[in-house]
This record gives sequence, structure tokens and C-alpha cells, in this order.
Amino acid sequence: MGSGQVTSTSGPFDFQGKHVTVAGLGVSGVPAAKALHARGAVVTVVNDGDDARAREQAAELEALGITVRLGDGSSLPEGTELVVTAPGWQPGKPLFRAAEQAGVPVWGDVELAWRLRGPDAAPWLAVTGTNGKTTTVQMLASILKAAGLRTAAVGNIGVSLLDAVLGEEEYDVLAVELSSYQLHWAPSLRAHSAAVLNLAPDHLDWHGSMEAYARDKGRIYEGNKVACVYNVADRATEDLVREADVEEGCRAIGFTLGAPGPSQLGVVDGILVDRAFVENRQKNAQELAEVSDIHPPAPHNIANALAAAALARAFGVPATAVRDGLRAFRPDAHRIAHVADIDGVAYVDDSKATNTHAAEASLAAYEPIVWIAGGLAKGATFDELVAKSAKRLRGAVLIGADRALIRDALARHAPEVPVVDLDRTDTGAMLQAVTEAKRLARPGDTVLLAPACASMDMFTNYNQRGDAFAAAVRELGA
Repeated sequence: MGSGQVTSTSGPFDFQGKHVTVAGLGVSGVPAAKALHARGAVVTVVNDGDDARAREQAAELEALGITVRLGDGSSLPEGTELVVTAPGWQPGKPLFRAAEQAGVPVWGDVELAWRLRGPDAAPWLAVTGTNGKTTTVQMLASILKAAGLRTAAVGNIGVSLLDAVLGEEEYDVLAVELSSYQLHWAPSLRAHSAAVLNLAPDHLDWHGSMEAYARDKGRIYEGNKVACVYNVADRATEDLVREADVEEGCRAIGFTLGAPGPSQLGVVDGILVDRAFVENRQKNAQELAEVSDIHPPAPHNIANALAAAALARAFGVPATAVRDGLRAFRPDAHRIAHVADIDGVAYVDDSKATNTHAAEASLAAYEPIVWIAGGLAKGATFDELVAKSAKRLRGAVLIGADRALIRDALARHAPEVPVVDLDRTDTGAMLQAVTEAKRLARPGDTVLLAPACASMDMFTNYNQRGDAFAAAVRELGA
């Protein structure tokens, strides 16, 4: 970790009369355009698409006096002094190349929210990682609320940071989920404390390389004031802490599923313990909660809880609030959600496991497993996942466009595991998948939907896929 006081470049910014181009409509672009317009900026919104939704949003903005150009997101409007972009727009787009050549800065919606904070604004406790971000941020918010603090879970979680920063409600602290996209466009963000939960290949088409992806994730540590929280089991997260330039006195805090060392949180005999935020951490430890307080107590969810606890403790939250917050928390749907027990077999919906890293964590939580997997692979390979999980598998039922990639990996690394390959994508496919899984399962097994793939080949999103699985299970049970 670099030392020395970080001078944040996020001082007051006068938007009056500034020509600002907002790239993209959608969830972040519309509130950004409105916020800038309200502060006297001359706003032009550019958007690639020109569909009914875009035209509806454009009409709303044009009624305020904001210029909107639909179907043209590539060229930089003349006179632009600042670009504010939706987080999903790739860095290589012609618009951004033109901005770079013209010396025009590019901010994301997170950067804009950071710049628009008032002088007494609530500090941010920030979380990123390939998997587990949303659950960790929700756990953190639950813990902070249990401590009596005014807080909200915001950011990539669906609640706009701009709305949180500019709204009338006052907060003591914000629990902030940040994606790698958002961090890429947030150069001056300086969190109170931050965590990188894990790093695995994801969104490489957007970032261009694993190194660039990791670098963007690591931006979350820049300028941290109190704690940089990392995963002891994931060396890459600790490396990002070492490379970060932080404020004097900021500490590296590890979390581990094993017994913690000094400056770490971990697990001892089923109890979450803190050896970081205690007096004489060489000898002392503080009990925070029991593993049984975490729902569900799967290994990766315990890791999420430890990361949330570390950030809360960095903010000065007492141990009792960690326990109470974890007890009160329930994860969102489709995250290792127990659906039913039928004839001694448990059926678990982890439709949110949309990549191999998430599926690996899910598979590690159960055995023996009849695994329902497949969908859109997004360039992923499955050999490592199958090799690590092979001994847990009773059978596999494969669905979706790229199921052959998983089938081939199973043939290489788990040839003894029976595989059912379903070549159908209609609405009845999930019922057949669950029926086949029931046929393969024995009492004591878990039928686990952990697709390791995106859902859009067969479903609108992972929520619809999980709903289809749960409906199929209930139909079987009836």
C-alpha cells in the first residue's frame, strides 16, 4: 500500500454554462442529464439506439430543454467540455477516442455522483468483486441499520447513486456496490473503506484483458481512509491492496474462512471472529456472530458476511450489530435459495450463478449434487470448474445454447458422471430438466440449478430462469 496523503481531485465543479455530453439514456443517463441541466449545464444526450423506450425518454428530457440525439452515439458534439457516460459503454468507442484527442474528460455516473456530494455528505463503504457484490452490500446495509445508522444499499445494486446523493433523505453512511465498468469511469472516487471480494475472468470483452479488468477493480482502493478489505484466499485481491495509494494510516484487512491472523476476520469453531478492530490484536479476538446466523451458511456466503463485517467494523460498528444485522438479512431470490425437499432430495435455485466462478462457489456448498447447468457461455471455458467439482456430482442435466462446452468438459474430467443433454429451448424445457434431475437423484442429494452461464438464450434474465426452475420443482412436488 502506498503511503502519504492523497489529494482528491474531486473538488467543487461549476457546471454553469458548461457544455456536457451525456452518453446513453437508460437508468443512469436520464438522472445524470437532469442533474447537470439543473446545475446550469448545456446538456446534449447522445444514444446509440432509437427505439420506443429511447424516444419516450428523449421526449421527457427535451421537454426540459435538453438536446437529445438518437441513433448517434459515436460522434462528439461540437464544443463538448465534459462527457458523462453510462457505465456499460465500452472505452474503445469512437466517442471516447474523440474526447481523448480533444482533451475532454470522461466521467461515469458514479464519478458525477461523487463530484455532486455536499461538503457534509455521507462517507461510502464500497464493495466490488466478480461475484457476491450485491449480497455483501445488502448484508453491510443490514449491519449498519442494526447499529442505528441511517444508510442505504446503492450503486450497481439498482438504486442510483445520483438519486441517493441528490435526494432529500440524509444518510450517515452509504453501502455502495460498484461494478468494474463503473470503477473504470470514476477516477476521483475516494471511499472511507472498500473491499474486493474476489477476482475471476469476467467482462473481458469490455476490458480487453484480465489485467485491465483487475486494474479497474483495484481502483476501489485508491484513497481509502481506514481499511482496504481483501480475500485471503484470493491473492490477486491482496496484490491490488499493495498497489493502492491510500491515506496515511489506512490498513489492509483480510477475511478468511479459516482461523484469522492479526488484522484479519475469520472463523473459529463456527464463530465469526475479529482480530483486526480490537485492542492488542496479536493476542485478542472479538466474537461477532455464529455461522448459523448467516442465511444460507454456504462457504461463499460466509465469506460475503466476513467482508461486510470488516467494512462495518472499519466504520466503528459494534459486534452486536454485526450479529443482529446478519441474523436479520435474507438474500435476494435466485441466490442459493432452497425451493423444496421432495422424497428426501433438496432442490436449490442459484440461477444467479451466471459465470463459472459463481457456479464453483455454489457447487462447493453441497454434495452429492445433480447439477442443472448451461446457457450462454460468454466465452467461458468449463474444464477447471468441472475438474474441481467432479467428485461432488451424482449427475448433470444440461440445457441451453452452449451446453456442449460443459458436456465436453464433463467427458474429459468426470467421465463416470451420467449426463442428460436436453436439445430444446421451449418453455417446457426446465420442467423436463427438473424431471430428469429427479430421476438421477437419490435421497440426501441436492438438485442444484447453478448454470455457470447467462440466461438470455432461453429466458429474459436469470430471475425468469430461476422462477421457471422453482415452478417446475413445485409442479413435481404436487
